[in-house]
Amino acid sequence: MEYTVVLHPAEEGGYWVESPALHGCYSQGETVEEAMANMREAIETHFMALKEDRQPIPKEEGFMIARVAVAIAA
Repeated sequence: MEYTVVLHPAEEGGYWVESPALHGCYSQGETVEEAMANMREAIETHFMALKEDRQPIPKEEGFMIARVAVAIAA
């Protein structure tokens, strides 16, 4: 199973990561590689908790990631 994740630069350095399909599932790391590995672990832990609570595993659907152009008044 694969999920889209978004990496953000953290103010204190490193990165924080979120998945649009998995509300409340976040992680962080000093490097992109560490942040991705930590997010993988966070997702797996999130899924284990959902299974224990007999909740369905969310599917990645119903959202889009896009860019929008905006005008800035002078």
